[in-house]
Amino acid sequence: MNHQKKRLVTALLIGSLAFTLIGCSGSARVRKPAELTPVTNQFEMLPVWTTNIGSSETFNFHPAVAGDGVYTASHSGTVTKVDLATGKKVWEASVPERLGIGPGTDGNITVVIGIKGTVYALNDTGKPLWNVNIASEVLSEPVVAGGVVVIRTLDNRFLGLDTKTGARKWIYQRPQAALSLRVGYGMLPLNNEVVVTGFSGGRFGMIAIANGGLIWETPISFPKGFSEIERLNDVTSKPSLEGDTVCAVSYQGRIGCGQVRTGNLIWYKDFSSYTGTSQSAELVFSANEKSEISAFATKDGTPVWESTKLTFRDVGESLAIGRVVLMGDAEGYVHTFTQAKGDYISRFRHDSSPISAAPVAVGGLILIQSQGGKLAAYSPK
Repeated sequence: MNHQKKRLVTALLIGSLAFTLIGCSGSARVRKPAELTPVTNQFEMLPVWTTNIGSSETFNFHPAVAGDGVYTASHSGTVTKVDLATGKKVWEASVPERLGIGPGTDGNITVVIGIKGTVYALNDTGKPLWNVNIASEVLSEPVVAGGVVVIRTLDNRFLGLDTKTGARKWIYQRPQAALSLRVGYGMLPLNNEVVVTGFSGGRFGMIAIANGGLIWETPISFPKGFSEIERLNDVTSKPSLEGDTVCAVSYQGRIGCGQVRTGNLIWYKDFSSYTGTSQSAELVFSANEKSEISAFATKDGTPVWESTKLTFRDVGESLAIGRVVLMGDAEGYVHTFTQAKGDYISRFRHDSSPISAAPVAVGGLILIQSQGGKLAAYSPK
């Protein structure tokens, strides 16, 4: 099968998957979002500043923080550095292509990637440094660390580019799955030395930033079923880390936690999610594809609580901080639950557009970015 035909078949299968997820029972009511019942806010998010950084449209862009700056990008090709304390724009630049993902930054070099596979690097004042085409679509945020730009392509390649020149330093090729989800596979950088990331086929692993070497790889779940769609079993979202315990979750598979140094699993449970995990010292949290939220004990996977308050509200990635866990939804609301018991304790509306990116906690603030382009800093109380 040639490359173009394979892409077409993949697109058709993904379309079938989306149809299955939306209406598998044949009833439109199956996807009816849970109604928002009144809640007395016991956790306040006081606005500190807000700015508009441009729409990401249907793409899932995250704000990146380095030093005193917040780096953002929009689908139209605008890249912005915002002052973390004030919300004022420090600089704004444009690249000559619509963007599919970005940014990644170390505070000196900021990298975004166009929908045609061109990687653009900007310096610490927003001036262009270099660009290089990698001939593949990219939906995963680049990682900039240790003098290397780590890029993950949709055709299962990992590339290490030199931050100063864009020259390729290494390549790591994964086997091509028969069918995989067309989403960004998040990468979690650790100590400027490694990234932990998920793979298709229910596996996740650790890759060295310096040379692209695979340090360990662990299956968290295994494909099952008869059709290719039933056998979709990818760890698409960024793994989470707390202490020396790393946790991950696969779509149509399992959630589990293991030792970050070796990848050896401590426990796993049947679960399905494409929005990933977040952790506290004692618990790991995840929302399944129905937006039902669950908490498990990090040490052994014991189920602690489950909430159906946000069923089918298409919640985004979550943030566990302090004694709460919070996440946005498809209507721009931000919801807060207690970590210990799952009590629903607050809700406010950040924007009218979806919030798919995880909130970011930094410097006593919580940053939230919507797909519509509203970026705001809140002070939690």
